[in-house]
Amino acid sequence: MSDKFLRNPVRIALIGATGLVGRSLIELVVGREDVRLSAIARREIPLPPDARMEMFVADPSKWGEIFEAMRPDVLVSALGTTRKKAGGSIEKFREVDHCLVLDAAQSARRFGVERMIVTSSVGAAIGSRSDYLRVKGETERNLAKLGFHRLDILRPSLLRGKREEDRRPLETIGIAAAPFVNSFLHGHYRKYRAVKANDVARAALTLSLKQTRGRYLHEYDSLMRLANSLPDPVRGMHL
Repeated sequence: MSDKFLRNPVRIALIGATGLVGRSLIELVVGREDVRLSAIARREIPLPPDARMEMFVADPSKWGEIFEAMRPDVLVSALGTTRKKAGGSIEKFREVDHCLVLDAAQSARRFGVERMIVTSSVGAAIGSRSDYLRVKGETERNLAKLGFHRLDILRPSLLRGKREEDRRPLETIGIAAAPFVNSFLHGHYRKYRAVKANDVARAALTLSLKQTRGRYLHEYDSLMRLANSLPDPVRGMHL
């Protein structure tokens, strides 16, 4: 009998549920019996009809208590903001994309979580001249120090999908032109191809079902392979 029928559902704690990738992941797990997702956020969001999942609304200082109570198998972080949404301040941006992600990861480790999947960005590097990419690089480096048995870092480029808030004009143009631009990005430049938020979420869900140890970076080609290899919903799990 396949191993997937022998295991209990994978318990996923999702932070960053209000963003493009987070909302896509929530929609993907509806009807699946091989995962149990609990979303943790600072504000409430509507869940899909008939969704068998939990929504915890709490200040980040209380997230550790939620991890302690639910004991998830894997932490998925889709947290992220922009410098513009942070009021133009790199310090405020860093509070979310570095401090909040790292604090949540440390709390999860403290209560026994051994696997983490985090959405970062293509080009993330601690030596980058870009504040955005430098902060992302610092976050990746510090997460790697926490001792997760498995750490998957997702590095998408421009995310395609419908946002709740208005996009910036240049971002809107980039989204519209993405299919055309993607066709010219080959070789080393393939990693800069725009990717659908739903595909990033599918990749994250595929990874949440993996048990092997290690630290992995996933850019465009890897993300698409993972998205396309998401197993069909499992029936008949032993609950």
